[in-house]
Amino acid sequence: MTELVLIAEDDAEIAGILEAYFTREGFRTAHARDGQIALDLHRALKPDIVLADITMPWLDGWELLAEIQRRGRTPVIMITALDEDGDRLQGLRIGADDYIVKPFNPIEVVARAKAVLRRAGLGQTSAVIRVGTLTIDLDSYQVKIEKDGAATTLSLTLTEFRLLAHLARTPNKVFSRAELVDACLPGSDALDRTIDSHLSKLRKKLEQAGGEGLLISIRGVGYRLGVDP
Repeated sequence: MTELVLIAEDDAEIAGILEAYFTREGFRTAHARDGQIALDLHRALKPDIVLADITMPWLDGWELLAEIQRRGRTPVIMITALDEDGDRLQGLRIGADDYIVKPFNPIEVVARAKAVLRRAGLGQTSAVIRVGTLTIDLDSYQVKIEKDGAATTLSLTLTEFRLLAHLARTPNKVFSRAELVDACLPGSDALDRTIDSHLSKLRKKLEQAGGEGLLISIRGVGYRLGVDP
């Protein structure tokens, strides 16, 4: 099971961007639009890490952090538009694991969350996805297909790798083109035909390596990675 990130953020656009980037990196996500909902989700879902905006309705980020600390030891990263040394020191003093100021680079947020999880001993235990004859190494960005006792390494572009890894995390689930754009090309202006082009090239590479029938298109719906139960 991959780590669950609880994003407590009242700005839906910012939350959506963070969810897309964390999903692309293999995390599960949950979103709370205010502090009270975040507290309820923390109790119900027991996330591995919380990203908490400071200025939220009902309960602000400081109150949320304090309550989470009373409950146990879930790592918390504070996210805020405020860039005051006093706020930073307050967050770290009362138990925040890191402090990020808006505007931020979402890639950096994911990297810093991974670092916090590693320090807490909660880093991803397996960076390899195995689905049937397919092996995807998320650290080395290598993809191999085994056939007749031999393994073939595929040469994929970064986008092809991200698409394949995303499909492989939930085999046989059909993803729409829009979902694949959000998960694998967040923040881009990619169109449906762009995804079709990437997946067409990916399918050819899979087939050439012996992975016939792995990548399946569902007319009018999207794509899935087909694996025998």
